[in-house]
Amino acid sequence: MKKVVLAMMMMLSLAGTGVSAQETPQILGASHAMLREPVSKRYLLLPVQEREENASIKVIAGGQTVQELNVRLAVDKVDYYVPLDVQRFGAKDLLLDITFHGDRRFTGAMKDFLCWREMKQSDTFDTANRERYRPQYHHTPLYGWMNDPNGMFYKDGVYHLYYQYNPYGSMWENMTWGHSTSRDLIHWEAQPIAIEPDALGAIFSGSCVVDKRNGQVVAMYTSAGKSQVQSIAFSKDNGQTFEKFSGNPVLTSSEEDFRDPKVFWNPEIQKWNLILAVGQEMRIYTSADMKSWNYESSFGKELGCHDGVWECPDLMKLQVRGTDKQKWLLICNINPGGPFGGSATQYFVGDFDGHKFTCEHQDTRWMDYGKDHYATVTFDNAPDGRRIALAWMSNWQYANQVPTKQFRSANSLPRDLDLFEYEGQTYCGVTPSREVDALRGKVVKKLPKTCEIVVDVKTTTEITLTNSLGEQVVMRYDVQQNTFSMDRTRTYASFSEAFPSVTTAPVYGSIRQLRIFIDNCSIEAFDAEGRLSMTNLIFPAEPYNNVKVTGGKATIYEISE
Repeated sequence: MKKVVLAMMMMLSLAGTGVSAQETPQILGASHAMLREPVSKRYLLLPVQEREENASIKVIAGGQTVQELNVRLAVDKVDYYVPLDVQRFGAKDLLLDITFHGDRRFTGAMKDFLCWREMKQSDTFDTANRERYRPQYHHTPLYGWMNDPNGMFYKDGVYHLYYQYNPYGSMWENMTWGHSTSRDLIHWEAQPIAIEPDALGAIFSGSCVVDKRNGQVVAMYTSAGKSQVQSIAFSKDNGQTFEKFSGNPVLTSSEEDFRDPKVFWNPEIQKWNLILAVGQEMRIYTSADMKSWNYESSFGKELGCHDGVWECPDLMKLQVRGTDKQKWLLICNINPGGPFGGSATQYFVGDFDGHKFTCEHQDTRWMDYGKDHYATVTFDNAPDGRRIALAWMSNWQYANQVPTKQFRSANSLPRDLDLFEYEGQTYCGVTPSREVDALRGKVVKKLPKTCEIVVDVKTTTEITLTNSLGEQVVMRYDVQQNTFSMDRTRTYASFSEAFPSVTTAPVYGSIRQLRIFIDNCSIEAFDAEGRLSMTNLIFPAEPYNNVKVTGGKATIYEISE
């Protein structure tokens, strides 16, 4: 599959195109330096060394600070480069005011740091994929760090995906909204950054809605400065650019964890609803204009898992399969507290009257029983009334340490959500979106690097993936225990002690068919009827090239581009 194409045309190799910085740094103290940089090309390429501490950089033009960012500037080794667009400031030269935070007993004297020699200017930035673990058919950023999916909506045949993004390194920092678009939920095209930090702080997670009455797209997000507050921005060009509301913030609180607004139009009350994560509960608000919000109720203090902070909520009405009933699903992501450690997605089923959510069950329920499924939210305005979800395919226990450098993190395959009944209870159904079916290529005998394996289950079934190095992943459907498990304890995991794991899920009814999607760094397993979902990262030293199935019959499909 051709990977995403950057709209800003950053395509040529760094080799031979860079112009080294001409100025020498002014050393102003043990941790402070300034560097004057004449602007001759579009980008200043900053050398990154991930083991170092962040350096704080103020970009100054004409005596005014025009941008602030944190970068792990290289001290004695360059892991990769990141581009700072310097031409956009419209200045002939810039002053970089840099404060280092590393311990000089270990880093040495600032004047000898490698970053001074390795900074380059270039009109291009290389985004060619050199990562063996970059997924073939999952969304990833071209470069840099990505976590929570944000602001997802559908309009005029295009799916818009925003995401928590660090353009200046492949570890969490400098939160902005990155942006990608797709017409089929599989092939994604990178777009320019959508929303950047401002005086109110970094741009944390949030949502977008298609405001049909006013002919615009509205983004609501958390501004994370000294405190976390909620802000809005408007787009008149289908989400390509946003203008921030001059009256921001529109919602404040004295609570420390106050974030991740999910907005939706509720036709039953003819108002906008907002559900917001606050500590270990969700708060619900109403508004006529998304600028003034009225608090309605709180939910969750005595329900679900409370081993970590609640984040990234979503709330929607869904049909119960095979019935004429509809119920509400409240999605609540939590970190830590997942069933196998770290982050995960829990959910609640119940009723919502536009003002208060009432849960109908007492047990804790997980949407996905893998270790790498978090920050799950759905697209606004999806066609045919569908509820299409994406998750961040990682875990905060090791997200910054996974063995990639050019980029970190991918999104899950798109999944359609619904509800189903089992033994008198209602559960969330999770099914690979129908767009995923287009990936199926020809049937093959030998296991490719990336594929879909369909297993027709006869009895207790075991699927084992192996390579020539003895690494393996074992999946097992146990008919007697009514469970499905995935064991990744014998795959490459030296980057984190928290990575080796066996994840086990309950199965609500008999499984007749399993769908297993393998990409370069992930396995996603589903019951074909949508009653099981398990998402786990894998980093084998070489691709799995053999599959053994007992208790069932496997059909292997190549991935078609």
